[in-house]
Formats: sequence, structure tokens, C-alpha cells
Amino acid sequence: MSNKILADALNYGLIHTDITGVDLLVELALDLRSSWHHGADNVWEQLEPDLWQATQNPWVVLQTASRDTLERLLADDSFRGNVEEQVRARRELAQAPAWFQKTHEPSSLKSVAYFSMEFMLSEALPIYSGGLGNVAGDQLKAANDLGVPVTGVGLLYQQGYFRQLIDAEGRQQAAYPYNDPGQLPITPLRQSNGEWLRLKLELPGHSIWVRAWQARVGRLKLYLLDTNDAANHAPYRGITSELYGGGSDLRLMQEMVLGIGGWRLLAALGVEPEVCHLNEGHAAFLVLERARHCMAETGRSFDEALSITRAGNLFTTHTAVPAGFDRFEPAQVAHCLGSYAESELRISRNALLGLGRKNPNDASEKFNMAYLAIRGSGAVNGVSRLHGSVSRQLFAPLFPRWPVDEVPIGHITNGVHTPTWDSASADALWTQACGQNRWLGTMDSPGRDIAGVSDADLWAFRIASSSDLITYVQERLARDQAAAGSHLEARPMDSNILTIGFARRFATYKRPDLLLYDPARLLRLLNHPEHPIQLLIAGKAHPADTAGQELIRRWIEFTRNPEVRDRVVFLSDYDMHLAEHLVQGVDVWLNTPRRPWEASGTSGMKVLVNGGINISELDGWWAEAYTPEVGWALGDGKEHGDDPTWDAAEAEALYELLEREVVPEFYDRDEQGIPRAWIKRMRKSMSQLTAQFSTNRAVREYTERFYLPAASSYRARVADSGALGADIANWGAAIEQQWHVLRIGDVSINTRDGQHFFQVDVYLGELAPDDIVAELYAEGSGNGDPVREPMHSNSGADGRVVFAASVPANRPAEHYAARLLPNRVGVSVPLEAAHILWQR
Repeated sequence: MSNKILADALNYGLIHTDITGVDLLVELALDLRSSWHHGADNVWEQLEPDLWQATQNPWVVLQTASRDTLERLLADDSFRGNVEEQVRARRELAQAPAWFQKTHEPSSLKSVAYFSMEFMLSEALPIYSGGLGNVAGDQLKAANDLGVPVTGVGLLYQQGYFRQLIDAEGRQQAAYPYNDPGQLPITPLRQSNGEWLRLKLELPGHSIWVRAWQARVGRLKLYLLDTNDAANHAPYRGITSELYGGGSDLRLMQEMVLGIGGWRLLAALGVEPEVCHLNEGHAAFLVLERARHCMAETGRSFDEALSITRAGNLFTTHTAVPAGFDRFEPAQVAHCLGSYAESELRISRNALLGLGRKNPNDASEKFNMAYLAIRGSGAVNGVSRLHGSVSRQLFAPLFPRWPVDEVPIGHITNGVHTPTWDSASADALWTQACGQNRWLGTMDSPGRDIAGVSDADLWAFRIASSSDLITYVQERLARDQAAAGSHLEARPMDSNILTIGFARRFATYKRPDLLLYDPARLLRLLNHPEHPIQLLIAGKAHPADTAGQELIRRWIEFTRNPEVRDRVVFLSDYDMHLAEHLVQGVDVWLNTPRRPWEASGTSGMKVLVNGGINISELDGWWAEAYTPEVGWALGDGKEHGDDPTWDAAEAEALYELLEREVVPEFYDRDEQGIPRAWIKRMRKSMSQLTAQFSTNRAVREYTERFYLPAASSYRARVADSGALGADIANWGAAIEQQWHVLRIGDVSINTRDGQHFFQVDVYLGELAPDDIVAELYAEGSGNGDPVREPMHSNSGADGRVVFAASVPANRPAEHYAARLLPNRVGVSVPLEAAHILWQR
């Protein structure tokens, strides 16, 4: 523990730093690894048991503990020895080579900067809303486990996302408690002379001063920026006030702070990432600032610098509908960034706006952050196999005349950080079956090993997990009722009843009311005399989403029906802590989005390690995870939009599924009281899906498929003051200028010996033959892939080059068309050069 961090601890709430051993407690408390590694939990519980139970925040506990308590416990050999052992183990783990060091070093990848609007790491650091932050936080944790050199960059919100209250009428109310930095497990980021590191961003009329903070996530760091600086113009102090709050002006300035300020922070710290990972388009201004920094370093133009730096940028989109992209009025962007474009990037305002438009010359078109991210990145991916396909359709307008399946959007399916979401009993079960370090490598064996656990042990584990959940729910309800002055008795929920969980953001496309389609039928399921079910419901609707709030009100109204009071509970203020309890204890996790609007979804992945079973629409991750032996599926695997008749059909199918399959299987017990068919399904789900849908697998995929190639490509382009990158930019400019001259002339076809022989005359203008590639293309037949047959050039005359190829004559020759594409080694086509010319 450095003296600087200890000094910051003194400045931000810890007053007993003179006590011997407190420095070790500070080191433990400021390491967010505590959110998933619980070896030190008993330390905090001994210091302040009630506060620890309420907050799960080691830093708050340490600040609150009295001098007498600290001196007494640190004088105890057992307590002190435990603290020293925890610190020693963490230091050793942080220095030990992990998967990345063992597998890929030495490599060109030294640093990845991961930019995200939100990070869900711990309830002690409430700077998240939901799915996007969940992905960011879990991937950062997995990068720590695997030793991948990632640095997080985000925003520190004074209020974060809202906290949910339910009023007497069953309506959602929003509260915004203040995030006191002194009570968060973060420290100010200071320069070598002790001065707080602050950055200055220029806006018309006023500058923005941005303060920097640091959080530790094991061996990794997360840097957070906020604008609540006394030197700021009063409205600018609130730029980082709320997550996803305010209007478009606030959102634009937040994204400027994240993208531009985030890169400048890394530069000020001397961090030089080869790869920048944009977790959604919010951080897209990063591509501009990274290019500006490259211009200053190399003396290159903006176009050349963008060509150099985009090779090291990866854009991950999580959006499944066009309305989900952040879009700003041209006047907004020109006002905030026009001077920056002209003086810093040395491009016109129109050129800047064109980077965020489908048609760069359409002055009325809004500025789309996702378009900017695509035009500034060397690779783009969606977050599930289905979402990759959806994203290719969404972004097809940027690649006109290209087949949709060739739009350059890949996919890496999301996962969850298994050690964060497993219960203590699940951890014990997996440890006994698979060993302590099962989530730290390639995870080849956990699925095989967990499959060997006996039915009796698996069922005992599930009984204990259900009991723990119901106990938690009863205690939480009792506290909530006491706080509200209610005299109603606590609801007598039963851990032996089939428990179904539904918890997520309440939005109409997620159809949280599908189970309510026929209330009378749901009532019969809940109150079946022999085989009842019980529901645990939770979720927030965005404060501006009145339709989502109405769905919450409908559920609250239903829960107040005396006939279901002990069978349905709505748990308010859904957060990470509540989510942990739910996914650890429910028997079934329900998910009912309209396909294909769930890009991935991760909540259902969290129940896998805990033995929960999924019932879900064939959307997002479940569309590729589902097989009949691991859970149940809703829908027909097709898109039906918001057709109410289809909603009715799927509600009917859900009732049928529960009545005829799910409920009977759960209650079908043998003479030992074990539901053998249920346990068989549970074992298959745990063994086949847990490792596959973890961030361990996802981060290894990102590293090997994107980070390592991007680092090599960026290093090649930036070498020699960016010579290769500049050459590629000049090549791209030549393609842009000359493509309209390119022409396909005569096409001759000769069929013989079971082959079609094609010859195509191509007129290149001033382009060289190596600047293009010619192909024969045919759409796939049946479910087959399209045919892309390379054509080979022969000499020609008068500016004409003859390309030739042959294909099997098992389909008509008219199925094939010749096409010309830009061609350059090391350039991603069509991402970096979207031209294409067809024969017809």
C-alpha cells in the first residue's frame, strides 16, 4: 500500500490511519475483487456486522469503525493474521502469471483501454443501470482473472441511476441519492507532485474541468471522470450527475467527457493502449481524440491519423433497434465540437458531421454515434449470434449494394462472471467437483466434472439455495413493511414450492406482463392445491418510460389480490445485490422479450452456475444456447414484431408449457423425494452452458479474435511515424476518386465438361489491377453459404484487363454475377472501403 493511497484514504473519510495495520485494511477495502472473492468478508463483519450486512461495502465499514474497535481487533493475533494472509494472497495473485501471460506472451498487445458509460462491479460503487454495465463490469473482472492487460475508463456519477420506490397506488417513484465519493471504494488520481489530476475540455463560452478517480479491480484499474469541480460553470458541474438522465444536451456532453476526456486522461497518465474497446457508441468521440493525438505525435493529417488509429479500435454494439442509437441534432454537434474539428482535427464542421451520417452530404440528417464508431474502428461486433445478424441488417445502409451477410459485423456472445453470481453453496459444490481455480483457465473440465455430481447432492444443493432465497425475501419484505408503517403480516412464502423469477428492466418489448395475459389462468397455476408455483418479480422502468411504469403498476395491483398475497411478490429497487439473491435461489428464470429485440441478455446466464433452469424466448443468447434437454423455449424462432395476436399465442404457449411440462416435472418425485427428470435437466444446463456463457470464454474470444490482431495491425500502421497508415489512407482516397471510372465490359460464358467458364472485361481507369479483386458471386442455395469464386486476371489492352474463373455447372450460369471489390493487404473490406461494382 503506497503512502499516496493511504494519504487519499485519510483525506476521504478514514481518520485512523495512524493505527498499525490499518494500511492493510485500506488495501483490502479499496480492492473491488472483494465483490466476488469473499475471503475477507468475515473481516468486515467483525468490524461492523450490521453495516456490513446492509451495505456490503468494505470501505464504508472501515470508515465507520471506531478507533477502539480497530485497535482491539488489530491487536488480536487471529484477526491480524487473517488480514495479513488476505493481503498476501491478493498481492501474489496479482503478480502471478495468468492465462494471458502463459498463452500469449510475448505479444504485441500490452494494453487495452475499455470505454463504457457504466460499470457494474459492486453495489458499493453504484454507477450502473443494467445490462450494459453488467457486461462491462463482468468483462473487467474476467480480464483480471485471465491476466488480460485491460484498463477501464468510465464516468463517476454524483447520483448514478435512480433508486426505485413504489407508492401506495402501486406506481414507481424515482429517488436520486447522492454518491458521496468519500464513501465509495475509489481514490483521487494524483500527479507525481500530489496535485489532483484534472483535465480541461473546451466548450464555447466555458471550459469543462474534469476530475479523475481510480478504482482497483484486482490487478487492473478503472479510471472514472466527473465534472463536479468547483472551477466549473454551475450547469457543467452536473454533466456527470445522472446516468441516462437529462436531455440530449447533457448526454452529448457526457459522451464528450467519456470519449475525449477519457483518452486525454490515458495520455496524461502515459498509458498508450494499442487497442481501445468501445462498449457501445457512447464512447465514439474517442476515435476523434485518438486520431488528434496521433496527428500531434506523427504530423499526419486527420484522414491519415484516422487510418492509423482505427486499426486499434473495436466497437461492440448492443443495440437491436435503430431507435437505440444515440443521435444528435447537427446544430448541437456543431456547437459543441465545431471549433474542436476546425482547430484540433483541422477538418471542416461538415466533414465532422459526415462521419456520423449515412449520407455525409445530407445536412438534415442527425449525427449517429454508432456510425461514427463504425467509421473509426477496425472491427465491429454484436453480442450474440442472432444479434450479429440483426446488426448486419441495421448497419447495411452504410454498405450499399453489399449483401447483408457480408456487412462487416461479427459477434461474440456475452457471458457473465461466474464467481460474482454463484452462491456460497454453489461455489462449494463446484469447488468440490472441479477444483478451486476452475474459472481461471480455458475451462475445459468444469462441465465434465460437474456432470459427475450425484442426483442427491444436486438436489440438496438446490433445496438449500431455495431456502436461502425465501429467507432473504421474507426478511426484506418485513423490513420494507416496517419502514412503510404496514401492519400486514409477512407473506408466508414456501421454499418447497416451484419458484419462478422474472427480473429485468420493465420495457414493453420485454413483455413483463405476458404471464398476466390471463390472470384467472395464472391464479390457477399459483394456487394449485397440489402443485402450486410462486413468482418473484423485480425491475425498474426508465423514469421517462410511462408504458414501462404502467406494466409495473399492473403487477403491483395483481400482487395485492388477497388470493395471491403468499404466491407473488414484487421486490422493489432491483439492483445488483437483489439480483445476486434471485439468480442464486430461483428454480426457473423466465424471459419473454419480443424477438429479435433482446441483443443478448445475461440475467438467465447467471442462474446456470446456481442450478436454475431457463424458460426463455428464442432470442439473444438463448437462441444459440437452447436444446430441449437444458431448459424450455418460447416462440418459433421467427420475428413477429409487436403483433398482439402473437403475444396472445405466446401467452397461451407459456401457460401450456408451465401446466404440462415445467410444473409436473418439478413435482414428480421418486421414493427419495428427488425429482429425477428435473435434476437431469439441471445437470445438463450446468454442465453444458455454465462455462460456455461465462465472461471467461467471452474475454478469451475478444483477446484472440480481436485484441491481438488489432494490436498487431495498429503497431504496423503507426510504425515509422504512421507511414503504412498514411499510405493506406492515400490508397483509400484514390479508390474513392477513381471508383466511378471503373467499368465492367463484356462478359462471356462458355459451358463445357461440367463447368461454367467466365471471362469478364474490366476497365480500370487509373487504378492498378492489384487495387481491386474480381469475384463471381451467387447467392447460397437452400441453407448453403453464398459462392464467392475469385477471378484471375490476364493481360489486356487499351486499359482493359480480362478476369477469368470457372465454377461447377450444377446451377444455371445466370445465377452468377461478376463483381469488383477494393483490395489492399491489411485493409478490412468493406469496413474501410465500402465500394462495390456489380456486373448487373
